[in-house]
Amino acid sequence: MRTPVLLAAAALAVGLALSAGCGNEPPEEPVIRPVRTMDVFATGAGRTRAFSGTARAGVESRLSFRVGGAVQQLPVSVGDRVERGALIARLDPADYEIRKQDAEASLARDRAASRQADANYDRVRQLYENKNASRADLDESRAASEAAAAAVTSAEQKLELARMNLGYTTLAAPTAGAISEVRVEVNENVTPGQVVAVLTAGSRPEVSAAVPEQLIGGIRPGDPVTVTFDALPGRSFAASVTEVGVTATAAGAAFPVTARLEDESEDVRPGMAAEVAFQFGGGDGVERIHVPPSAVLEDGEGRFAFVVEPTGDGLGIVHRRPVSVGELTADGLVILDGLTDGDRLVTAGVTRIQDGMRVRVPESPAS
Repeated sequence: MRTPVLLAAAALAVGLALSAGCGNEPPEEPVIRPVRTMDVFATGAGRTRAFSGTARAGVESRLSFRVGGAVQQLPVSVGDRVERGALIARLDPADYEIRKQDAEASLARDRAASRQADANYDRVRQLYENKNASRADLDESRAASEAAAAAVTSAEQKLELARMNLGYTTLAAPTAGAISEVRVEVNENVTPGQVVAVLTAGSRPEVSAAVPEQLIGGIRPGDPVTVTFDALPGRSFAASVTEVGVTATAAGAAFPVTARLEDESEDVRPGMAAEVAFQFGGGDGVERIHVPPSAVLEDGEGRFAFVVEPTGDGLGIVHRRPVSVGELTADGLVILDGLTDGDRLVTAGVTRIQDGMRVRVPESPAS
């Protein structure tokens, strides 16, 4: 009768030991799930929206040599203003000068050989006409003359190429402008096509900004915009859209838009941080928020969506929002109530999150 009691006691002891061991294990860290988001924008009524951008020169030329070699002269520095045709850099021309001389010598030899072949052909032809040479001799001398003439043509082309390559050792400014970058130094070996310097030109700078996909359809080339720069407080510049991107940037669902300033300005420099304000409006004057249908869920409490409150370092906290929906249009599901302009809506991963959960979010392309 004691055996069952002893076995039960032993099992109880083992269970307590295992429980104690498990209690010492550190708790598992919560999984931070990634989600996809979009910035909510109201459309259908007039509204100004601004997006961050960067200034750049109206014309930016990356200057390079067509041939390789060692840089012998580099008279320009960053910030220098140059005129069209000004010397930017020069390679050591010694090798190319020798190649040109060799090509000239080859051409001289081929011309001499051609004259000799022509003279021999004339002599054989006269002999043939006097029936003192065979037809084979005539054909052979004529072929030699034609081959010598072809050799002269080839040598002339090689000489022209050698002269061109010698000329390519000098790099000149294609237009007047300012040197924004110098990427090589004297005595440095460069390869054909390697950027030596960057020349900026054009007195009307451009600004490039990323516009979210929800709004890109409302932008057309020629639309007026207003540009401001952090480095030039209190000033605004009128500009017009020149290019509207058709492919999203690598950052996400945003498209590049380029605007050119209407007036010339030497104060605006390439690389300056800018803010581009677009005017959206028209329609019936009623604001509407359109979202992907997959972003709206429904349970026993009704329809809802999740918005993200960024906390930094690519993380955020999701909050459940009850929403009222309208019709489904080509632009998405109409939200009548529950979301406001500027909310960051979760569009993918909504079925695996809950209110108050910490998630990983991508950087928003819009400012």
